[in-house]
Amino acid sequence: MNMPVRHRTGGFLEQILPPLNWSEPIASEFDDLYERMGRLLESAGGVSALAGRTQWAPLADLHETDNAYVVEAELPGVQRDAIDVEIGNRELHITGEYKECGNEGVLRRTTRRTGRFAYRSALPVDIKSDEVTANLTDGVLTVTIPKAEAATPRHIEITD
Repeated sequence: MNMPVRHRTGGFLEQILPPLNWSEPIASEFDDLYERMGRLLESAGGVSALAGRTQWAPLADLHETDNAYVVEAELPGVQRDAIDVEIGNRELHITGEYKECGNEGVLRRTTRRTGRFAYRSALPVDIKSDEVTANLTDGVLTVTIPKAEAATPRHIEITD
């Protein structure tokens, strides 16, 4: 079993410590150390004690247009039916599983991410949840979340 790779900052520290004012580089270094220790324990002949608690988060961008919020998550090789997209409690949840390929021979080394993944993002209240769309093209999942009318920015003219 391989340890999942995480490319997000601060995840492990947020799980075990109360909120602290850690700078991003320090939190990232602790997460990297945590992941390397898990891989070391695993390569020493056993399943890491840390492996059961971790999920990897796909690389993703969240940007805002005038009419919508758009999330683009990188999920190369993940099948469409292995991805679940939900919106609830003002959060976007993208979850799923990337299964290992059944290769012949002995696997000596791998850096591919496999297993369960999860991406969560807070959303503003003013969205049209019934008009959300998602599509998967070339390994990139694009979720478009339309804004409600009240959230659409408009220019106000100043008059005398």
